[in-house]
Amino acid sequence: MNSIRSHRARGAVIALAAGSLVLAGCSDGSSGGKDKSNSQKDAKSQSQAVEYLDAAASKGPAEEVKGAKKGGTIRSYQEDDFSHLDPGEIYVSDAGQLAGLIHRGLTTFKEDGNGKTSVVGDLATDAGKKSDGGKTWTYTLKDGVKDQEGDEITSADVRHTIERLYSEVITDGPLYIQQWLSGSGASYRKALPDGPYKGKHLPDSVLETPDDKTVVFHFKESQPDAPQALAMAGYSIVPKDDDTKEKYDQGKGLVALGPYKISEFNPGKVLKLVRNDQWDPKTDPKRHQYPDGWHITFNHSRADQTERILSDRGEGKNATQFSGSVDSSKVKKVITEADNRTIKGYQPYVWQLNMNMDRIKDKRVRDAITYALPNKQILVPDGGTYAGEPAGGLLAPTLPGYEKGYDPYGKLKKPNGDKEKAKELLKEAGVKEGTKLVYAYANVPQRQKQAEIITKALEDIGFDIQKKDVDQATWYEQMGKVKNGFDLYMTGWGQDFPTPSTVIPPSYDGDQIADGASNYSHINDKHVNAEIDRILKIQDPAKATPEWTKLHKYIVEKVNPAAPLYYTKQLQIYGSNIGGARYSTERSYIDVTRLFLKK
Repeated sequence: MNSIRSHRARGAVIALAAGSLVLAGCSDGSSGGKDKSNSQKDAKSQSQAVEYLDAAASKGPAEEVKGAKKGGTIRSYQEDDFSHLDPGEIYVSDAGQLAGLIHRGLTTFKEDGNGKTSVVGDLATDAGKKSDGGKTWTYTLKDGVKDQEGDEITSADVRHTIERLYSEVITDGPLYIQQWLSGSGASYRKALPDGPYKGKHLPDSVLETPDDKTVVFHFKESQPDAPQALAMAGYSIVPKDDDTKEKYDQGKGLVALGPYKISEFNPGKVLKLVRNDQWDPKTDPKRHQYPDGWHITFNHSRADQTERILSDRGEGKNATQFSGSVDSSKVKKVITEADNRTIKGYQPYVWQLNMNMDRIKDKRVRDAITYALPNKQILVPDGGTYAGEPAGGLLAPTLPGYEKGYDPYGKLKKPNGDKEKAKELLKEAGVKEGTKLVYAYANVPQRQKQAEIITKALEDIGFDIQKKDVDQATWYEQMGKVKNGFDLYMTGWGQDFPTPSTVIPPSYDGDQIADGASNYSHINDKHVNAEIDRILKIQDPAKATPEWTKLHKYIVEKVNPAAPLYYTKQLQIYGSNIGGARYSTERSYIDVTRLFLKK
């Protein structure tokens, strides 16, 4: 995920900048002496269905990285300070990267280096045992999992972790588990408004801890995605006796369960990690503890990060980008001089031009707009082919169910648009020359340039485009208003975890039309709504995936609420002394849990 902060599937979306690259298929880059880190192969390899694995797959230690050595400190440069340290507040990508080193939850995602992602038990013995038609999920804790102070994690800590998310202490984390347990929207907070801080708890009929090792979730409805949701950084454990409420987010009292712990934190300046000697690799199926520590400093622009690591001098040899991307102005230089020191992969985002269906009611008009758009040209201000590629549909290449080559509107075959087809549709719909459309765009350079391209394309087919610039800082707040007053506006969307259930329902469910929600086109189709309700009940992700794919095609072809524009890509660089570099499909960044220094 991009360091300009991906937002979440509960209302906000994403604001990405340029700086990523086209994919090149190679090995997983795990060799010690000779890295081949043009890692991710293609869209198909990144979109395989997620599986839930058993106790055998959930045991540690994690498989050794070829050629790995222990010792040394990895250097990293960040543009900004981490958004949060408290796991309950973590919902964006930069803090999610850090969480991979210091936090642990009940479950976690495990990758095989070829795009296959599975859910395994992290603190739990497996991905979870379901009953009652998927409404109930039971987890048993592993023996010997301790925090950095040597205290063993019990079910009371898990209960505390979940219950504190109900309090006003937590304002910015994911909502899946809370809402599945206690109600939609903000109503879940009513179940435990003060969290556990005044001695009250969720009833056992909702969250049950019958003994020190067992945790049972009783959801209101079937929740087949529970193991994936629990793998999010936002549900990592905060031990009951160490919770300092708001101060936990400042690192005060924070205890690590992962392979590293914080040794120094000066907000806005530096964060240092050292080995957590209480972390037991035998309990961890995913992470490694190769370096002695991490030294991360802030206030480094992308250009500065890129230059320091590209130079490969001094500490630059031991450095890697963490959640930053190669600066767009330096992509060509990086690819020319150090392509073998980069990781590349698709990000989970699709940019689209939303068409307000309350105002543009005729599908033929929406189709005409879609055909007219020159996707390839629209991508240029955001970095061109280095940053992404024209999109044929609304599911990203990182999602199970993505179909490479899917192109119902010819956006891949004719990436510069099909104006003649667009004009035919407008004529058929009886649209008069000079019909006005109000087009909103964010007042930042790349969106302004895109606005010029989109405006010209639509004026060429006969529309009178009324452009309205909107403050980037309040972009999604304004686009999220049901009566926003606009016909057309761009949004981006990224999955919270690898299933279309975190994309299609929030974006295209008619029940999600409300101020602040994410159905930006205001699609309210009976078939779509009914299918969302049906597919959400399917217990097996592998069986749900083809159903989501069918529904995606219906949305794109039969409704067309938003014109697909482009998929985004990631490019990061690391120093020549870094080993084990591999692109993480889960994070859309370099996989920091497996890195080591070669010497």
